[in-house]
Order: sequence, then C-alpha cells, then structure tokens
Amino acid sequence: MKTVRIGSGAGYGGDRIEPAIDLIKRGNLDYIIFECLAERTISLAQKAKQKDPTKGYNELFEYRFDRILDALKDHKVKVITNMGAANAKYAAIKCQQMAIEKGLHGLKIAYVSGDDISDRLADYMDYEVLETSKPLSSIDGDILSANGYIGASGIIEALEHGADIVITGRVADPSLALGPLVYEFKWSMDDYDKLGKATWVGHLLECAGQVTGGYFADPGYKDVPELWNLGFPIIEVDENGDGIVTKLDNTGGIVSEDTVKEQTLYEIQDPANYYTPDVIADFSKVCVKQIAKDQVKITNATGHKPNGVYKTSVGYHDCYIGEGQISYGGLNCLNRAKLAKLILEKRFEMVGLKYSEIRYDFIGLNSLYKDEISNNMNTYVPNEIRLRVAARCKDIKDARVVGNEVEALYTNGPYGGGGATKAIKDIVSIASIFVDVKDFKITVDYLEVK
Repeated sequence: MKTVRIGSGAGYGGDRIEPAIDLIKRGNLDYIIFECLAERTISLAQKAKQKDPTKGYNELFEYRFDRILDALKDHKVKVITNMGAANAKYAAIKCQQMAIEKGLHGLKIAYVSGDDISDRLADYMDYEVLETSKPLSSIDGDILSANGYIGASGIIEALEHGADIVITGRVADPSLALGPLVYEFKWSMDDYDKLGKATWVGHLLECAGQVTGGYFADPGYKDVPELWNLGFPIIEVDENGDGIVTKLDNTGGIVSEDTVKEQTLYEIQDPANYYTPDVIADFSKVCVKQIAKDQVKITNATGHKPNGVYKTSVGYHDCYIGEGQISYGGLNCLNRAKLAKLILEKRFEMVGLKYSEIRYDFIGLNSLYKDEISNNMNTYVPNEIRLRVAARCKDIKDARVVGNEVEALYTNGPYGGGGATKAIKDIVSIASIFVDVKDFKITVDYLEVK
C-alpha cells in the first residue's frame, strides 16, 4: 500500500530551524510543512506590507530558506508553507532569487493568492463579529486587513502542476498537510471521511514539537528526555488516511499515546465538529495506539461536508499598551512593592491618565491567577518581587506615562527598587467574521529556477 511521509518543520512564526533541516536530511520525507501564521501575525504582516510592498512575508523566511534550500540540494523533499503571510508573491520571488544564488536547478515555486479580501471590507461591515456578536462596523479602531482561512485547493493545484515549493498566505493550518495527501492519493474533495482523516494528520503536525513532547513536558509528572534536542514529528499516511506518528532517532522528545491525545484536543472546542474550510472533521471516535517506541498508530477520524463559509480574521489597530516593571528584594519586599502600587494608583489619578483597562501584577505571586486564587495558594514570604503595571490607552502619550511613572519610583520611593523597564506596544487586535466561500477567488502562479 502506498504511503506518504510528511514532516513538520515549524509550529509557529518564530520556531527553530535545526529540527526541520534534520528532518529533510534524515527523515526520508516526501513533504515538509512549515506552519508559521497566527491570527495576529497576518495583520502585523499586512502592516509591514503597507510600509514596503515587497515585504509582509514571515520575518524569518530568508533565514529559514537559506538552510532549507541548502538541504534540498541533496534531498528532494517538497516544501509547503504559509510563510507567505500577507505577501506570498514576494516571498516566492525572494525564494527564487535565493535558489538561483545557491546554484539550484529544476525548481518550480508556486504561490497561492486569494485569501486577502481587505479591499472589499466595505461589503462586510454589517457582518456579525464572532467574539462580540456586534456588527463589524462597531470596531473602535483603524481596520488594517481581512484574510480568510482558505483551504487546500490552491496547494493541490500547485502540486498538480509540478511545484516543488508551495508558498501560501492565510491557509488553514491542517490544509498544509491535507493538500499533498489529496494530491498523492487522488482523493475526491467530497470524500469527507478521507478529508477528516487528513485534517487530523495536519492538526497533529501543525504545532511541530508540541506532539513530540514539547508542550506535554511537566518534570516529575510527565518527563520528556532531551527537550533541548526536541525532534519534530513525522506522520506516515496510507491511502486510507490512517497514519503512524513518529520522530527521528537520536533526537529528544517522545511520541506516545498521551502526547498525541493532548495535541488532538489542542484548540478543539468540539471534537465531533472541528470546522475547517475543507471539511468538518470529526475526532470523537479516533483511536490512538502505541505500536513501538516513539510510534503511535492513528485511525478512525472522519469528516462531514464543510459549512460553506471561511472564517475571516479582520485585523485592526486597537490601542497602545504602556508598561512598566520594577523589582524589590530582601526583607519586607512585598510590602514595598504594594506601596509602589499604591503610589502609582495615586499618581495616575493626579496626572489624569486615560485608559480603558489597567492591571497591576506582583510577578511570581499573583500575575497568573490574581488575588482570589493566588492568596489561597501562596504559603511563603517572598524574598524578591517584581511589580508590573500595564494600561491599555488609545493615545500613545498616555501609554508613555505608565512606564515613566514606574521609572520615577527609583528616586521617589519606596527604597530599594531596581531593574526598572518601560515599554510601549502597538496593539493589533482581531475580529472574526464568516464570509461565503464564493467571495474568494483562489489563484496559483509559478516561478521557475532553470
């Protein structure tokens, strides 16, 4: 029975490159996917593109492809990635230039477009925002972008036309793996059982090291060996859509029933109805079975007809977050930090700071769970504490005040403050709407390295 081996080269925009290169060289792969987009990432990429029309692809694209292209010289692995972000075309052009400089030949690069509907946003201002149930027009901020989670159709078309590297923008994460499986096994796009299985494969691969023990690790409870040498996953898939999850020998991490189960449930609200642009996947009856060391058999996923809409992320400039931090140590440090908090509260009143939200954290004491839970958990007297204050402000001038007032604690008391820092973050937020698939026109273009 024919099988296809797919490796994961990245689980997020800033992931490591070494495990991916190891997979290309030693993994006997047919494909490697690089999943590098989050919902805010695409909007930040749109901002970069607005400043420079040749930018807007993943900021590590050139760093990664410098290593990837070298590895491809001796290992004919097809690469599929959404590192194109907001500018797949110029990412492909850059890839072509780099391949030529490296002396590669016979390489076909495809780029997929059509996820960006920013120029038609006026048509959707009365659409309901999923997070707020209010119309899109109610957003208080400058809208930057709108990108739909398109499916695997462009990837499949690119592979049918002989592409060796496929660069996309905002494609749904599992579609990066579903595309090559549909192409290789010639599955129909209405064979929802197979598409559901392929979506599970893509979902397990999309976060790279998470399924090989990275996000699983909890020392003393769930021990994972050599996390500093974490190997990224491979799934070998058969023509029925079932697979074996594994990793390379001589790498850290583990592949176990538990690591696979945890990743299966990652970001899944309803395992029986996981909505993707290609299929509504059903993971409710999946079977996960350890068959050997670092080998887990996965079976019994299925799927149903998709709902006919693409989730579309609308990025907008929300606010600025002004932040300041300062540390106190030694005897009575917590009380000095509490006094510093009181001082800041009074100072912000005095200077008329305008903000929509503000929070004060004692890092190491209550910054994760706040007082209601933290006070019941803490049974020790800290010998060091770090005060953090952050405020959401519409005006950058107000955001600056936050860090400046924290820094002023150096000489205005209480005593012993040190390591003060201040920062301002320009916040891009996301609103999600559903847009009919018919509103998206997917195109595929090609560049060649002869």
